[in-house]
Amino acid sequence: MQKQYLDANKDKFLNELLELLKIPSVSADPAYAKDVHKAAAWIAEKLNSAGADNVSVNETAGYPIIYGDKIFDEKLPTILVYGHYDVQPADPIELWDSPPFEPVIKDEKIYARGASDDKGQMYMHIKAFEMMMETDTLACNVKFLIEGEEEVGSANLETFVRANTEKLACDIVLVSDTGMIANDVPTITTGIRGMSYVEVEVSGPNRDLHSGMYGGAVANPLNILSKMIASLHNEKGEITIPGFYDNVEDVSAEERAKIAAAPFSLTEYKDHLDINAVYGEDGFSTLERVSIRPTLDVNGMWGGYIGDGAKTVLPSKANAKISMRLVPNQNPERITKLFQTHFESIAPESVKVHVTPHHGGEPAVTPTDSIAYKAAEKALFDTFGKKAIPLRCGGSIPIVTLFEKVLGRKTVLMGFGLDSDAIHSPNEHYGLFNYYKGIETIPYFYKHFAELSS
Repeated sequence: MQKQYLDANKDKFLNELLELLKIPSVSADPAYAKDVHKAAAWIAEKLNSAGADNVSVNETAGYPIIYGDKIFDEKLPTILVYGHYDVQPADPIELWDSPPFEPVIKDEKIYARGASDDKGQMYMHIKAFEMMMETDTLACNVKFLIEGEEEVGSANLETFVRANTEKLACDIVLVSDTGMIANDVPTITTGIRGMSYVEVEVSGPNRDLHSGMYGGAVANPLNILSKMIASLHNEKGEITIPGFYDNVEDVSAEERAKIAAAPFSLTEYKDHLDINAVYGEDGFSTLERVSIRPTLDVNGMWGGYIGDGAKTVLPSKANAKISMRLVPNQNPERITKLFQTHFESIAPESVKVHVTPHHGGEPAVTPTDSIAYKAAEKALFDTFGKKAIPLRCGGSIPIVTLFEKVLGRKTVLMGFGLDSDAIHSPNEHYGLFNYYKGIETIPYFYKHFAELSS
């Protein structure tokens, strides 16, 4: 019955997602504030029309949080579905093959900013809920919590969750903001990395200077910043900040063997990225480097003249944005302080350094022996015909530890995206197969979770 409803409504489900993708809900840029609010109202309306009760758009100090629920039997377990409707900036626009907020379908994929992260994956849950309501097959109570600040650190989510613990009470949190190894390899994410994000400024003279008259006599902030950043890794690819690895989890040989057994082609990986070789910390595989090991990367760097032609200046300032992905037992506040202390200590006297901490998040590992994990495993087997592979993810979802701390509930990360979806990059896309397969699979999770919980 559910499959028939899905097949009959595929065009409708797709057109609605395309409509949502046209809304440029970029939370990082205040210029898009009206669009972020527009996306919130749009989702609330769709949640209401799908059959949810108590739908509300809750204002915060930042962007709204949407809530809705369907509680039809207090004896049944309750699932809290989390997702986000904000998206990353689309820059650099010139590298997109089509406008980022004018979705196009090509090669059975939807190309648009937010297609995979997280509008497509979040909207699967609303459509799966609609399908269960229309076919009278909803097997669990459900609550929806959809926010608009995930891409900027979820600054106001904790305040909302702490103020609404009773409203958000549940048995499990279900999130689809992760992915699969491949379309024929269903995957359950069992761990995510944390985050420490900082911005640094190195300043020298009180103004830009003539590079001929002052070059060689006054420190160039761009040169200094480049050297400082380069020193943050050694020749083995290890991060040189003192104390950075003190609490890093020592992953067992058994789990490393499971990672090694996951289907992965290094040749295809390199071909997809158009690179000649991979790079990273010595002693670890590519899959280990992006899942169980911490990292430090420059996300942006600027200063001086970058316009057309030449302008021979020695810049007054140089800036960079730096993210550190963290693994279990690494505390983001501690890592930020370690970074700040070290970065200031390696600056020469000829410049001044200012470090501005931005958002962070805790790493998390989810259990593989829980009822919820088994329900996800069964659901994926029902629709893919094969057992799901457990695998840690390199990305960060700070709300996982928040829900565990405040609500006392674990999270199941059952995502349907692919590493090749180009999230946060130009030409982000999401497969039609993945979108529809998610809608088909989610109701089976409800069914098995209810059965296993009884």
